[in-house]
Amino acid sequence: MPDRVVDHLVRAVSALGARHVFGVDGANIEDLYDALFDSGVTGVVAKHEYSAATMADGYARVTGGLGVVAATSGGGAMNLVAGLAESYASRVPVLALVGQPPTALEGRGAFQDSSGRAGTIDAVALFGSISGYCARVERAAELPVRLADAVAAARRGAPAVLLLPKDVQQSALDAPPFRLPPRPHHRDHSALRRVRAAIEAARRTGKVVILAGDQVARDDARDELAGLAATLDASVGVAPDAKDVYDNTDPGFLGVAGTMGHPELVAALRSAALCLVIGTPLPVTARTGLEELLAEVTVASVGVAPPHLPAVHATSTDLAITLRELAAEFDGPAGVSRPARTAAPTPLSVPDGPGLRYREIVETIGAALPAGTDVFADAGNTGAAVVHHLRVPRGGRFVVALGMGGMGYAFGAGIGAAFARPETRTVVIAGDGAFYMHGMEIHTAVEHRLPITFVVLNNNAHAMCVTREQLYYRDRYSFNRFGAAHLGDGIAAMFPGLPTRTARTRAELDDALGACLAATGPSFVCVECDPDEIPPFAPFLTALDATPRRTP
Repeated sequence: MPDRVVDHLVRAVSALGARHVFGVDGANIEDLYDALFDSGVTGVVAKHEYSAATMADGYARVTGGLGVVAATSGGGAMNLVAGLAESYASRVPVLALVGQPPTALEGRGAFQDSSGRAGTIDAVALFGSISGYCARVERAAELPVRLADAVAAARRGAPAVLLLPKDVQQSALDAPPFRLPPRPHHRDHSALRRVRAAIEAARRTGKVVILAGDQVARDDARDELAGLAATLDASVGVAPDAKDVYDNTDPGFLGVAGTMGHPELVAALRSAALCLVIGTPLPVTARTGLEELLAEVTVASVGVAPPHLPAVHATSTDLAITLRELAAEFDGPAGVSRPARTAAPTPLSVPDGPGLRYREIVETIGAALPAGTDVFADAGNTGAAVVHHLRVPRGGRFVVALGMGGMGYAFGAGIGAAFARPETRTVVIAGDGAFYMHGMEIHTAVEHRLPITFVVLNNNAHAMCVTREQLYYRDRYSFNRFGAAHLGDGIAAMFPGLPTRTARTRAELDDALGACLAATGPSFVCVECDPDEIPPFAPFLTALDATPRRTP
């Protein structure tokens, strides 16, 4: 039997180093699954295409390679949009293979037609806005070039989308095997000289503070960042989505920047001669509360994208190379060394209240996690608490989706990571609102017996929206409180044999984590907590300080 287009695609996926394709099957993508059956690549069927896209995203983040997602036409294709949008905003390399109706029916009333003809949805235009590359493959002979272009775009840091009509997928293709070309590395030597000059000037007059972002993790440049920080005797703060790029227990760790940030970083910037931004464009979530300080200090930047404020910027598409070269330019610590700091960064002060509090929950989780654990935090008050309070285990990835900030992302992404790194445990920490959106992907983890623990903080509310109602709309109403639900009992009933625990006290949480993290497959912990707790989120705390206190 001659090779088909789908056979060539599956072999290319294997050549790219991807061992899994995530997706949801359907009539216009079933030929790809047929090809997967006879290959060494595993097809994983998710419960929803959004989660399949986030599985590919999480897979790419922990491997540093490409994640692959597949979907059928119509609603299946449309369901990919939110997941690919997160990958686009966060510069994650994902290849999306999207089935389409046969070419002969395009514009002629085909079911789920998105060819853009005869008034139909134009999938190229739709996906083109959330990808680095999108093309419809109209003939089998086009595939090798289209695939090479798609892979090149994805490796630059963006999703790439190939739209594959069913008849094209089934067509015979005689083409050479796909070869992965060397990854190109671009750096601006002239701008790097200006960055080096700024560092040299700062070392003569004061201290350097490094503010590091998630490109450090994407480029696997953690060791090079640590080496540069040691050479410059620099303290290091991190963007909220980059907690894993620098040792959280290092004496020079200043904590997190921005909306969920720590006061040590603010204090260090007040006395700094230079802020060296590495691998982050400093979006609002990373620079809130720092803009006035950064306007008064010299800012230099290295990374794939310049920061959203004035800086001496040098482009680098591979920080491992660039940071190693920068460190080699300098002799080692100069000036007065900083005093060692052994305590964790100072947490923001929040009002107390009943039950288990965010800080206690997150610190208890952190103390139970073994080295190498990958942690995926979801959106909302739970995510803010995890970003602020968690000490990331050494050797593990920490991921929070701040590109689009969609609720439910962590369930699929964590599952993708667990497929990629089955030798270690993945932990997903999310709220009940996120669970209601995409938490049923637990089924996928159960089906594949993945080493993953889901920790769901259940406050029977969309708690961040409740907080906003209280602080910004005078607490006159709430659309965001739910009736009580017993998630732990429900999951235990749905999945007999799945280790499931519910915790309402610190002792119960300790016991639950001990049992569930020791499981060989998936496990589930429900933590009951207070919907009215204010999270460690600077805009909320500022609003709370400005709110008139009621007199008893």
